[in-house]
Amino acid sequence: MVGQRFQILSLDGGGIKGLFSAAVLSAIEEDLETNIIDHFDLITGTSTGGIIALGLASGLSPREIVEFYTSKGPEIFYSNRRTKWRHWLRNKYSEDPLKAALKSCFKDKRIADCSKRVVIPSYNIGEDDVYLFRTPHATRLRRDWKVPLWKVALATSAAPTYFPCSRHVDKLRLIDGGVWANNPTMVGIVEAYGTLDIPLKDIRVFSVGTSDAVTHRKQNLDTGGLLKWAKTATDVIMRGQSIGVNNQASFLLGKENVERWNPSVASEEFSLDGVKKADDLIGKASHVSRQCMPNFHEKFFPHQALKYEPHYK
Repeated sequence: MVGQRFQILSLDGGGIKGLFSAAVLSAIEEDLETNIIDHFDLITGTSTGGIIALGLASGLSPREIVEFYTSKGPEIFYSNRRTKWRHWLRNKYSEDPLKAALKSCFKDKRIADCSKRVVIPSYNIGEDDVYLFRTPHATRLRRDWKVPLWKVALATSAAPTYFPCSRHVDKLRLIDGGVWANNPTMVGIVEAYGTLDIPLKDIRVFSVGTSDAVTHRKQNLDTGGLLKWAKTATDVIMRGQSIGVNNQASFLLGKENVERWNPSVASEEFSLDGVKKADDLIGKASHVSRQCMPNFHEKFFPHQALKYEPHYK
């Protein structure tokens, strides 16, 4: 594939905010009368982005994924007063509704059944090491192709404090890939360059976030301890990680070759489990896609990805 353009679709984590990403992709398909995956050679996604990536690669349309989120979201993130108190001591939500939803979505499909190359980050807390699920797009990738898609989706979306770690793949202790790659753009670039030998000059990335909350960092954090940083630390780490990844990708590929859609929103406007904001997320996706569609049409639409053939199935 050397000398040919290689396009990567990168999808951030963010819980129910993945509805924004799915709705953006659906708008692109409807406006341009196309199948979004026809324009990408590799899809990478973390957590909710991983679910979307697997859905696209296994034959679901973005519109069907939107319907999955709107119909299953309230069951997955069902909350009451007891749930909120429970969150202080253990995972806020049971794994069962999420597992049932993913099983109903992916049925008996495995990674080998994906029609596109995918790379899905997770994290192995048992070995304290990063973990990647990959389609068999290289001869050395001999194991993951056998894993059911619902197990991959569950592992990449097992967000700490929200869901328990997933132990469905070889009894490993797997949690949300967002702890190290919530914006998986660099995961996709490294896979293209390191595993598939694609020159950096040929790589283009379309990166879709799940909204960027504009937050004022209070000055008491300057000298704050555990109590003051408790609610802020995760947000700062995740946002800093995402900005750093985008800057690195732009440096390696050139700013003009990395397109990121991640709208700024008010602080606390959307949350990982805020299912009541579903309509607002879809509305935000409509607004952003309307504004940015010309960029997608110019940069990514002309490319038609070559057919992907797995090495093992």
